[in-house]
Amino acid sequence: MAGFYQPPFSIKTESSIEITGEDEGIILRGKIDVLVIKNRLWVLVIESKSTKFDVMEALPQALVYLLNSPNIAQPTFGFLVNGREFVFVKLVKTEPPQYGRSYALSIERENELEQVLATLKKISKILINS
Repeated sequence: MAGFYQPPFSIKTESSIEITGEDEGIILRGKIDVLVIKNRLWVLVIESKSTKFDVMEALPQALVYLLNSPNIAQPTFGFLVNGREFVFVKLVKTEPPQYGRSYALSIERENELEQVLATLKKISKILINS
């Protein structure tokens, strides 16, 4: 709905990253799948069959990708999702680099899914126009 699967966007995937956690003595496993859109937006999706990992588990990995982006003059963006919550990240490569993030938006709170779509559309326009 935000238009990322049509030109002028190109999408590539990165290798999945394994994550683990513990819940009442049971080791839980999941992974973070990564999509890269136009080398400016990294989408990190946390997948787990047995539990919901905190969406912020993907933040360190997102920052690594954003910091290693070839785009120096323009901001880069991250979108972290675990199936229930969404967090947006923006990094500007100043000296030192600076980043900001949204609070965790949730599908469980009224109108926040609409906010996610609206923000994705704004990022789409930024990427098209730069």
